[in-house]
Amino acid sequence: MNRDREQDRITGSEDARRAYWADQLDEADVFMSRILEYPVEECGEPLDSMAGAARAAGVEVAFSDRPHVAGLPRLYLLRRGLMDAFLAAAREMNRRGWVLKVEDAYRTLEMQRGLSFQPRLFATVLEKVCWECRGALPPAALLRKRLGALLAQAPKVATHMSGSAMDISVLWRDSGAELDRGAPYLTLSECTPMESPYVSAQAREHRLAITALMARHGFTTYPWEFWHYNAGDAYSALLTRSTQPARYGAVHAAASGGSVTPVADPSARLISEAEVQQQMDDSIAKRLAAP
Repeated sequence: MNRDREQDRITGSEDARRAYWADQLDEADVFMSRILEYPVEECGEPLDSMAGAARAAGVEVAFSDRPHVAGLPRLYLLRRGLMDAFLAAAREMNRRGWVLKVEDAYRTLEMQRGLSFQPRLFATVLEKVCWECRGALPPAALLRKRLGALLAQAPKVATHMSGSAMDISVLWRDSGAELDRGAPYLTLSECTPMESPYVSAQAREHRLAITALMARHGFTTYPWEFWHYNAGDAYSALLTRSTQPARYGAVHAAASGGSVTPVADPSARLISEAEVQQQMDDSIAKRLAAP
């Protein structure tokens, strides 16, 4: 394919991009509803340090040093039963000339709630949904639906709280530069789904290669975020068409030792309807007031 045709395919028409975005978010919304219903039998397996395990194994892994929501430190913890698979995936990346960079892993209830209640994210979603609506303010029901698909609304659908998910980037080992995956980590756009047609052929090749590598070590990709991989939880079970309950559910982690306690009501909303409405109102007001 020549360069002009490739650019035309990536750019696409505005209407096609809107339609793709809407279809993908509708699919994600259905998936989240199914996750809320999926059975989980928490196994009680503790969490271990990913950084500590990588050091002990002599595997080169990078970790984001950006603070989490509200300035909280990131918690690079993973279920003990997944640690060997994580190290094997990272080791294979090293052999390939890559370095696995972990952007985020386990999240506490406070961290997950903070993300779900972050004004900047609300504003980002609002802008994208306004774009979906051709510049018009979206109906409240549509905005709520999109928020539910993009920002985890309950611990059960927030698999980072299960200690079974990681957000990753991949770096070239020799230069430290990031592999091109078509968009930066945490992009919320029509480029975000793993199989987006709106990224370059090289970015798509990188996405597929990373996903195949992670799959060889038991990690399932979340189809609507090109950076998210998980194992042993409801996402993984549903995506692999398992007939067994998930073994990892949302948990609280002890301050030391890594022991876990299941979240009492994992289907409870992280933020109330009133809080969602207030955030929506504030975001809309700021948008209308902008020059």
